[in-house]
Amino acid sequence: MTNQPPPLEGYDVYEADRVLVEAVEREGAGWAGADLHRLGRRAGSAEAVALGFAADVHRPALRTHDRYGHRVDEVDFHPSYHELLGTSVRHGLHAAPWADPRPGSHVARAAGFVVWSQVDAGTGCPASMTYASLPVLRAAPGLFAGWGPRLVSRHYSPALVPVADKGGALAGMAMTEKQGGSDVRAGTTRAGRTPAADHDGAEAYRLTGHKWFCSAPMSDAFLVLAQAPEGLTCFLLPRVLPDGTRNAVRLQRLKDKLGNRSNASAEIELVDAVAWRVGEEGRGVRTIVEMVALTRLDCVLGTAALMRQAVAQATHHAAHRSAFGRRLADAPLMQAVLADLAVESEAATVLALRLAGAVDRTERDPDDHEQALRRIGTAAAKYYVCKRGCAVTAEALECLGGNGYVEESVMPRLYREAPVNSVWEGSGNVNALDVLRALARTPAVADAVLREIDLAAGADTRLDAAAASLRRDLGALLASPDAVTSSAVERGARRLVERTALALQGSLLVRHSPAAVADAFCGSRFGAGGLTFGTQPDGVDLAAVVARHTPALP
Repeated sequence: MTNQPPPLEGYDVYEADRVLVEAVEREGAGWAGADLHRLGRRAGSAEAVALGFAADVHRPALRTHDRYGHRVDEVDFHPSYHELLGTSVRHGLHAAPWADPRPGSHVARAAGFVVWSQVDAGTGCPASMTYASLPVLRAAPGLFAGWGPRLVSRHYSPALVPVADKGGALAGMAMTEKQGGSDVRAGTTRAGRTPAADHDGAEAYRLTGHKWFCSAPMSDAFLVLAQAPEGLTCFLLPRVLPDGTRNAVRLQRLKDKLGNRSNASAEIELVDAVAWRVGEEGRGVRTIVEMVALTRLDCVLGTAALMRQAVAQATHHAAHRSAFGRRLADAPLMQAVLADLAVESEAATVLALRLAGAVDRTERDPDDHEQALRRIGTAAAKYYVCKRGCAVTAEALECLGGNGYVEESVMPRLYREAPVNSVWEGSGNVNALDVLRALARTPAVADAVLREIDLAAGADTRLDAAAASLRRDLGALLASPDAVTSSAVERGARRLVERTALALQGSLLVRHSPAAVADAFCGSRFGAGGLTFGTQPDGVDLAAVVARHTPALP
């Protein structure tokens, strides 16, 4: 057998990603290097690669009843899923920052999430939801005291038993309903007080209704929204009640999804299910909004992971495959495509880790600039980066030709996986409108994003021109507060958000990446580049960009 690349395995996924290593150091988490390298070696092992394939092929199976006819509402997973999720928990990707006081812990967790999501993205869902649920539970101190230690534990315990009997627990969320989708205020699930079930100082309610999407339905509890007497309210809904009985959470069916196949997503019915109130009645959206912000950032991190793995596969293939008498990596046209994909991947990673750094800093010490940047930057990145994930995985797949189109390759899985991060936690339009909402309610977010972009002022004329144009348009928009909510502005929201994300990425690359990467980005995204990958203007050092992103096997 000749002219076939060796498998991309047996290497350190973290070490091979220079962009990620640099970002971790820059954002204050260099102390986590040893653990990230351990996770990287695990992620790049042949065993982990095989586990990722197995979890995707052997899909979760729903069991509504046992053989005697008792209702059990359980999902059976292949052992590979448990090993993958267990590794995630053991490395703290589900909750470590909430138990670790060191500066940079959210950044370290974000980097680990990027590394391990390249093996299997499905198990990232329960890890992400658990991570994002903990700050919400602080609104119910009694529940937080009881659940918090289990949720931050690095002990993986999948059994459905009372949380008090477990060494570790996971949490999910279930907000979407058939008639509402992203419009959670349209939910019809009802909640009524049931004082006899009060628990850990939290008031108990019984919930009746449905949830159209409930990911990771075997989680120990879920944050849900329901209509209480005072309005939409947030609740913690346990799968198993303190007395050991199963809560009335009925799994109706599992979704047959395009991707994210290792992770179960269910339609559920609640029939007088017991739940405990989190936060005030009628303030459910305000209570749960922090969870949504964190899971949106994980969508960006997850997309950065998919991009990185797609680029690693494409550059690795081109480095070892020859055609027409030369290596693919040496062919100018292939270099142009690979370099463009690499630049997109690098831009996604630096922006995602910069936002993780903002989370880290604002969680430890209130900072107006970091908080405002986190607010607008997360929504803008969620919109733009997740859109680009689909394009990157498709083009990278094409770099492998037919070898990338067959299911024996990881590329089809990456391609199927990419759209979920655009859909989950609000589609593109929802996030674009959220940027407009942030501008209307908190004009300081515009100053924050412009200040961040201006840190690279004067370093690249193309970026300077893009920043000046964005400044003019944001200034004109904010000069007339009512304009932010006008139909004309809403119609242009996608372009405004795209320009914001691009300017942020450009500033970060100009400041922190090699000149070849920054030049390629600014020349194509702000200059005379074409509409497809591989159409940068002349003069870019393509070979240097490709070499930076090509993983080296031992």
